[in-house]
Amino acid sequence: MKISVIVPIYNKVEYIERCFRQLLAQDMDDIEVVAVDDGSTDGSGDLCDQLSGDARLRVFHTPNQGVTAARRYGVEQAQGEYIVFVDSDDELLPGALRTLYDAISQTSADEVIATFCTHNGIQSPVVYQGEVNPTDLVRAIIAGKNRFPVLWAAIFRRTILEGCLDTPRDIIEGEDKLMQVMVLMKRPRVWFITDCVYRYTLGVPNTRRRTLEREMLYDRLLRQTLAPQWSELHSAFVLHQLKEYEKFICDGHMEVRHNYYIKAIGTLPAGIPLYDRVVWALPPLLSRPVIKLYRTIIQIKQHRL
Repeated sequence: MKISVIVPIYNKVEYIERCFRQLLAQDMDDIEVVAVDDGSTDGSGDLCDQLSGDARLRVFHTPNQGVTAARRYGVEQAQGEYIVFVDSDDELLPGALRTLYDAISQTSADEVIATFCTHNGIQSPVVYQGEVNPTDLVRAIIAGKNRFPVLWAAIFRRTILEGCLDTPRDIIEGEDKLMQVMVLMKRPRVWFITDCVYRYTLGVPNTRRRTLEREMLYDRLLRQTLAPQWSELHSAFVLHQLKEYEKFICDGHMEVRHNYYIKAIGTLPAGIPLYDRVVWALPPLLSRPVIKLYRTIIQIKQHRL
């Protein structure tokens, strides 16, 4: 088996048939689709069973444990040499698996990352081409500056994923970034291609709620992951903390400054952008309008692009 496509599913009944149809229409025979129903309550699991007439589609049902556990279970059941992750409300474009497989075979890379488009036709930017230093990618991801796909629109050599799918269930946001950072800290060979292979559906509602406790846990796990290259990545880690702090302040949670971030961040290291230094230096009540204005300007610029 060449490729296993892992599809974690939780309450996405309206998207599943389209997702499966596009996967099974790929122009490769030596593939399998491993669908993991993570304890859905909206009929998603039953629909998966109804659609499983194709021998290439294997459906598994598990108690609800979260998306990382579903991905891990899917990889454990997979038979392919390479792994591709697809969210159940998205879809692969025609020829995507062939494009990814040819790229990883020809380059002998451990991971190949392509580009994507949104469901309304917006194309992701081409940020990198060819081989890229994993440390540069880690720095971009944790500092929130990655403009490339983190988990989907990519193909992984299966062996490089070992030990990278153990994030606790409590981490319900940014778990894909943490997984990719764990992979990149192994110093794999990463190759970027410009082909668009994935269609991402914007605006799908979710019930995620940011809490300080979750963010503190995330920081601990991320810092442990970065430990082997801490001196190189310390500034990027602090920038990650600042960006999360800014989100809390923008949402009106002024208490997080004294409850966690003053002690957690301490003195700002070199390499922190001026905007973030200014926001950090201001009291929360003064920094909040600055953050909101900055975000509005960024949104306007992105809209014009």
